[in-house]
Amino acid sequence: KFQGLQPNGLPSEAAMAAAIGQSKPSRAAATLMLDDALSKIIHRDGSTGIKHAKMHGMAPLGSHSCMGDFPSDLAPDAWKHVKVRPSKGGTLKKSASSPGLGVSGTGLGGSSHGLGTMHAAFVGTGGIPRGLAPPPTKAGATSMRPVPPSQFRVFYDRGDLPIAILHGACGGGKIAWKVDIEKLVYHHYLPIFFDGAREQEEPYRFLAVQGVYDMLEKGGPKILPVVPQLIIPLKTALNTRNPVVICTILKIIQSLVKSGDMIGEALVPYYRQLLPVLNIFKNNNLNIGDKIDYNQRKNMNLGGIIAETLEVLEVHGGEDAFINIKYMIPTYESSVIG
Repeated sequence: KFQGLQPNGLPSEAAMAAAIGQSKPSRAAATLMLDDALSKIIHRDGSTGIKHAKMHGMAPLGSHSCMGDFPSDLAPDAWKHVKVRPSKGGTLKKSASSPGLGVSGTGLGGSSHGLGTMHAAFVGTGGIPRGLAPPPTKAGATSMRPVPPSQFRVFYDRGDLPIAILHGACGGGKIAWKVDIEKLVYHHYLPIFFDGAREQEEPYRFLAVQGVYDMLEKGGPKILPVVPQLIIPLKTALNTRNPVVICTILKIIQSLVKSGDMIGEALVPYYRQLLPVLNIFKNNNLNIGDKIDYNQRKNMNLGGIIAETLEVLEVHGGEDAFINIKYMIPTYESSVIG
């Protein structure tokens, strides 16, 4: 029973906070929502919105309605404008050195200046000009990958998660937990919330990111045994190569390492799964001279947050942390040694 009702008969926010487990506002989760609102104002064509990402196959489509998908015979044109991305090989193309490429005398993309055969560079042409060589293709190492749907989306849509958005909160930056966080089974719930941290659609992203911070804050000794179950969700999120997702996950990794003893050491054996993507984007810094980069205020500068995360991993990772980081990222210099 609520103590302290408002004149309209509804419980006050203080009373709800006392009766329901209420989370603290997360700067990271709130920043993501504010960035989305700002992007809608700046990019009025919707080129940065979630709808554009869905139409180009970069984000999960979700269900047609709150009751699920429509039958195919009743809604044959549902999602007909969505561009289906191939599951394999959608970013990388065949290299010009691939055997059998251009054997018929045409180059990449059907161009007339072909390779002839796989040994065209060493075969005489009888005085005929060889023409222009086809340009090298892009490797696509930094290209964004589609964000796969998470298990968090499935569990939340089914109503299996004990959370709800506290709409009375200022800025919507709080979660109303239906049970005490300390009583949750971390082996079950924490990997689900980590898996949902890569979502780009609301309310899944806010609930997952805010839920992760809440559980890390009050987890204590329950977090360390769950670390091996968190690696696959973290690796899946980093492999999307999406700068916003990577920054969000790196902030979560920093909070994870600082949330308890021995967690940094427990992550060292998994550096080979987590650090390759960081090696790709390590030098992704914006050189703008004397101008202002507002991402620094939001801590969304990719190169800077990667360097900060590596330092946190080294400081909390024990004596074997540096050599393992150096093995995966050769250009990393220690912030502790020397």
